[in-house]
Amino acid sequence: MKNDNILFIGLDTHKEQTQVAYTLDHRTAEINDLGRIQTTKTGFVKLARQLQSKYPHATLHFVYEAGPCGYWIYRLLTSLGHCCFLIAPSLIPKKPGDRVKTDKRDAQNLARLLKSNDLHPIYVPEPEDEAVRDLSRAREVAMRDLNDAKHQLKSMFLRNNILYKGSDSWSLKHLRWLTEIVLPHPCQQIVLQEMIQTISERINRLKRLDNELTHQVKQWRYYPVVKAIQAMRGVRLLIATGIITELGDLSRFDTPRKLMKYVGLTPSEHSSGNTRRLGAITKCGNGRARRLLIEGAHSYRYAAKVSKEMQLRQEGLPKTIIDKAWEAQLRLCRRYQRLMMRGKPRNVVITAIAREMIAFIWSISREVVLPRVDPRTRLSRVPA
Repeated sequence: MKNDNILFIGLDTHKEQTQVAYTLDHRTAEINDLGRIQTTKTGFVKLARQLQSKYPHATLHFVYEAGPCGYWIYRLLTSLGHCCFLIAPSLIPKKPGDRVKTDKRDAQNLARLLKSNDLHPIYVPEPEDEAVRDLSRAREVAMRDLNDAKHQLKSMFLRNNILYKGSDSWSLKHLRWLTEIVLPHPCQQIVLQEMIQTISERINRLKRLDNELTHQVKQWRYYPVVKAIQAMRGVRLLIATGIITELGDLSRFDTPRKLMKYVGLTPSEHSSGNTRRLGAITKCGNGRARRLLIEGAHSYRYAAKVSKEMQLRQEGLPKTIIDKAWEAQLRLCRRYQRLMMRGKPRNVVITAIAREMIAFIWSISREVVLPRVDPRTRLSRVPA
């Protein structure tokens, strides 16, 4: 391929309009500003045809920043047979002294950096994977809304010195007790009834999403991986589904250390000369997957054993996966106790356990053979 056979197009996308800049792949090529287009399917199809007719022998390489517009631009351009790259805004190189930011300069900068190979594209999920992820996130939002409503009601009881003497909060007995409370002022009684109704509605909403997520994930192409990693301790269906929906195809990571870095569980470092300083974890990448791993890591504070529930989750799985899950449980339980005996803070220990958990999840996922999807060409292929 000749150097001028690639046309690099930078797109600064917004809700209504998109700024376009392009350059050819040779050293002396200038970056041309093409102006603005409408952020619609018709606008991008027209742009691709215009550039293809102007440079009939060139391959079009588009690039734009990930944002609230989602992946539909990427999918549209790749469906037309062009290359498209989606870039995380935090990973775009920036000059410290550059204080001028405009749409025109952003589009030109994207085209320039793509030409110099200084950009690293992010993983783009398939539409089906994104749909399951939306359902998993909706379930998490429902859980958060329910907890917020419960906290508001408890705060109101605390202000009015109302105490529940039972043991099971939010059980049927507790909900019946709520209906028997009479507050001194009619306004407070209205607020109480509204809070009780809100909690009941959000409980039903959460149940509906739980049932739907359980049903849909079993029809998902990554369900074998979701089922396999449930062999591990602390990884039930909802946690397993959340991790896989957020991380996608784990086989795209060559080593578990790359996956650890992706979820932000590796320590930050500032070293110079003979001095090496390690700090807190980087917290890069997907925060929701990291939070789910931290939640599952708490279960390793107990002694290693296979409970009845875990035995049911492991039924039908290959022996290699069950053996790896048991090896992970033995190692992580020992590591938890050893770090606690050394006087490490509990949060530091939990983070260390979560970091090794994702390594074992990566190893178990390698035992499941699934069709792989190239994020650039969108072509399915089965790993050798």
